[in-house]
Amino acid sequence: MRFLADMGISMRVVEWLRSNGHDVVHLREQKLFSLPDNEIFDRAINESRIILTFDLDFGEIVALSKSRKVSVILFRLRNTTTPFVIKRLDTVMTESAALLEETHIVIIEENRYRIRKFPDVYKK
Repeated sequence: MRFLADMGISMRVVEWLRSNGHDVVHLREQKLFSLPDNEIFDRAINESRIILTFDLDFGEIVALSKSRKVSVILFRLRNTTTPFVIKRLDTVMTESAALLEETHIVIIEENRYRIRKFPDVYKK
């Protein structure tokens, strides 16, 4: 899978994904420290990447995007330590990897995750 990691995502999460064969770009590596959310979203669409973020604004951006297709994995965790983030992400990817290729928002919480697929009316 192809991912775009927002600034709040640890480089160790990126390294873990890469070690598992995924193509990951982190905004920090490209010195895009203050790229606005809508430009992150555009970049993810143009590069066919799944956004990894702690930023709650992305849920709203996806909901309002209508014809634009991108998935977002949104972490809503109290425990934001890298090992815990990796553990929760691994669970989602193991159980629901196929769903991430479509337009979904995945909300990862401490003890559960929710996947919301946007209706076909919002797709091109």
